[in-house]
Amino acid sequence: MLRAVIFDCDGVLVDTERDGHRVAFNRAFAAKGFDFEWSVDEYAELLKVAGGKERMRHYFDQRGWPTDVADRDSFIKEMHKLKTDLFMKIIASGELPLRPGVARLVDEIIDAELLLAVCSTSNERAVNLVVETMLGPQRKTHFDAILAGDVVSQKKPDPEIYNLALERLDLRPGECVVIEDSQNGLQAAKSAGAYCVVTTNGYTLNENFATADLVVPELGDPPHINVTLETLKHLAD
Repeated sequence: MLRAVIFDCDGVLVDTERDGHRVAFNRAFAAKGFDFEWSVDEYAELLKVAGGKERMRHYFDQRGWPTDVADRDSFIKEMHKLKTDLFMKIIASGELPLRPGVARLVDEIIDAELLLAVCSTSNERAVNLVVETMLGPQRKTHFDAILAGDVVSQKKPDPEIYNLALERLDLRPGECVVIEDSQNGLQAAKSAGAYCVVTTNGYTLNENFATADLVVPELGDPPHINVTLETLKHLAD
């Protein structure tokens, strides 16, 4: 029986990757005087690495570190904090709307008094701002857990964050449905034993979602609704 629905954040609640995180990374690089920026196609490849700090580290490992960087860990932390501040300004500005169907489905879950959570590898401040700004403070009060950032040691596709959510919410794996947008997220959810619905976006459209319980282009609003609470309940029956 379905007791909880858990959302990923980036690419699920808001289509943040291309026009949010990528832009914020590039603004951070420019602010520090670097003469490179991540293109749309390059960022698509970098998204195969989960987590912003891990993504930057991977990029510099592959392309070479700036010559004046003495402490790589401190440099990554500093850059990621700057990038997060810039990303939060983008979110606060209202430039990025919720994906279709998110608010409708969240309201259905609230009305049914099911447990509601977010599990993301993104920065905790940014995830909380997305939930509060885009879904609104009243809806945010109904979230039973918002797990993000460094709350776990292993990023997706490792299932650690979903295992933690199951523990925090006192759930068995078969009692929840996870909504994800990427193969990394799908693998994490399924490895934790949860049902998983994938809502694809421009960056993840061609990834392998063979193990998903349902794949849709978006959750949808009337008249084109793809996923309702009844849809999720049926998956968990």
